[in-house]
Amino acid sequence: MSTLLGPEEIGQLAPSGYYVALRVGFAFPMEEENALPSEWIAHYTKQRYMLFDPVVRWAYANIGAVRWSALADDDPKRIIVQAQTFGMRYGVTVSVFDAKADAQRSFASFTRPEREYTDLELKLLLAYLTRRHNETAPPTNLTKAELEALGMVKDGKRLKEIAFELSVSEGAVKQRLKNAKLKLGAKTGTQAAALANQYGLI
Repeated sequence: MSTLLGPEEIGQLAPSGYYVALRVGFAFPMEEENALPSEWIAHYTKQRYMLFDPVVRWAYANIGAVRWSALADDDPKRIIVQAQTFGMRYGVTVSVFDAKADAQRSFASFTRPEREYTDLELKLLLAYLTRRHNETAPPTNLTKAELEALGMVKDGKRLKEIAFELSVSEGAVKQRLKNAKLKLGAKTGTQAAALANQYGLI
């Protein structure tokens, strides 16, 4: 198995489903993928388990990897036991955290029906999450002028208004937005502003 896991390998490692939350800020992840069984998602949501889930508590308080079996003693609502009845008999959760200014966390859970995850699989899944976390890191090369222009786009200002307020030409504003789009991988100025906002840059 390759150390650079992709969607196919993740599906093989987590045949009962998985959940990935990337760059969780104050409350919501920048990106998430929920491939857990739909019946479990409905049950979990209806019971409002998130606040009581030992897996979620562990993910927010730790970095590294843990098997769900190690968390079963701290599970008064028996969420882990209930997950087993939905085919998620064995699970592992991995968590990474940026100690930088943005202080964002990513975490993921992977489940299978037939056996515990090996130490090697834990390392591979942690490496996978770390790579995804780093890939979605905000760019650090946006200039103050580019961020200023993006902030005005976010506020709904037009090119002429931005140029007037910044005392620069419309061409200068266009260039700043072009540079920002390139750095953010965005197609439009509006999309670039939305991404910058999502990253907490503006």
